[in-house]
Amino acid sequence: MSQLDPIALQVWGAALRAVADEMQAALVRSSFSVTIKERRDCSTALFDAAGRMVAQADSIPVHLGAMPEAVAAVMAAGAAPGEAWIVNDPFTGGTHLPDLTIVSPVALDGRVVAHAVTRAHHADVGGMTAGSMPAGARELLQEGLVLPPVRLSTATGLEHGVMAIITANSRTPVERHGDIAAQLAAHALAQQRIEDLCARRGGPPALTDAMDALLAYAERRTRAAIAAMPDGDWDATGALEGDGVTDRDLVIRVRVSVRGDVLAVDFTGTDDAGPGNLNCPIAVTRSSVFFAVRVATDPDIPASAGAYAPVSITAPAGTLVNAPPGAAVAAGNVEASSRIADVVLSALQGPADVPAQGQGTMNNMTLGFDDRVYFETLGGGQGASASADGPSAVHVAMSNTLNTPVEALELAMPVRVERYAVRRGSGGAGARRGGDGVIRRVRLLEPADVSLIAERRRSAPSGTAGGADGHPGETLVDGALVPGKWRGRLAAGSTIEQRTPGGGGHGSPP
Repeated sequence: MSQLDPIALQVWGAALRAVADEMQAALVRSSFSVTIKERRDCSTALFDAAGRMVAQADSIPVHLGAMPEAVAAVMAAGAAPGEAWIVNDPFTGGTHLPDLTIVSPVALDGRVVAHAVTRAHHADVGGMTAGSMPAGARELLQEGLVLPPVRLSTATGLEHGVMAIITANSRTPVERHGDIAAQLAAHALAQQRIEDLCARRGGPPALTDAMDALLAYAERRTRAAIAAMPDGDWDATGALEGDGVTDRDLVIRVRVSVRGDVLAVDFTGTDDAGPGNLNCPIAVTRSSVFFAVRVATDPDIPASAGAYAPVSITAPAGTLVNAPPGAAVAAGNVEASSRIADVVLSALQGPADVPAQGQGTMNNMTLGFDDRVYFETLGGGQGASASADGPSAVHVAMSNTLNTPVEALELAMPVRVERYAVRRGSGGAGARRGGDGVIRRVRLLEPADVSLIAERRRSAPSGTAGGADGHPGETLVDGALVPGKWRGRLAAGSTIEQRTPGGGGHGSPP
């Protein structure tokens, strides 16, 4: 491998990130669903020929850390240049079934030089309830259509049989077709941009050298950040508030160990997988750990396979953080992932300076009308740090999506948003205050099947260094409090109100 000087390294890094960013822009702007177009619940990335992630858009952490397994599965299935493959199986590199991942080899002169990857949350892929996010599901098949790696298109066009299977299993087939087409358009753009980049900068050998150098650079910086931490072991515990089947807490235990420039994360002692759907595939657990490590080291380190190389993860099979095949996992991707990140960050308070806990939930709401399906996550308060108050009413952490604008929601769905406000005072007090949550009340204008999945309804996000805890969240249906996991059919005129948690404060209040 030829050595890249620092300027060339930064130029190549910026160029490859720009390709991933442009892929995401194309996907968002050409998609059909509110979920992707408005909330931007999608991710894009570039991998090298060996299947290592090299560059990503500023996307969703829970998507990106799980992508390598999807790429590996598609490569093992024999994906060839000119093809695009689709997968959503959570036990073959997926996260949960609504997240459809497409992988395509990028080839120049018949040789694979990279892989383009998109992952997007689709509003409905079948299952027992509209939206494919059923509170209380007990097995994977209740959550929707399961797709192992399968060829979606070739150089001559779409595999219409595969597309027909996907659309036949969705309550909104036209929207599914449109969103998949938007993903494929992003892949076509990636091929074009990589061709242009190689034509201007030395061809495929220069691209390969640059990717190797970028991965090595990210690894060096991560190892340096870990080496700056004291050696030692730190333990932390957190719990999920039931899973829609059982109401008992499901406990996550972790030990973080630092030895030199290596960091080990061990989940031994975590509860077994539960009967509901808050279980996590190992790919999602990895995403949560990698996110926490980025927070505790240096978020400016390029997110790539190199940055994750110094981190090892032990997650006993059959536990909540390494669910057995066939287990229900829809809420594990959105809720258990958040708690895993919280617990790892709590342990990392020992060797590193990390913020107080944020809302720790995505406040999931799914509405199934006769001819339309809507899914949203809702922001809240984030934790304060030693240098700043926590931001209010935003998505960060494992989600990083947007709150759906009122105008877009009311235009697309038969609902009226009656209240949308900052939940003042819900952030924890401290030398730096935690961010405040959100209050959002939606009135249904037509009957709908409703599924609600949320956490932090009976436990509060913790403050740190003497800061106060944030306020727990609340969910109300027709003015009455309901559990965090709730499913039912509501009549026209019913209301759903979410009061999302505030973030913890940092430092003793003045």
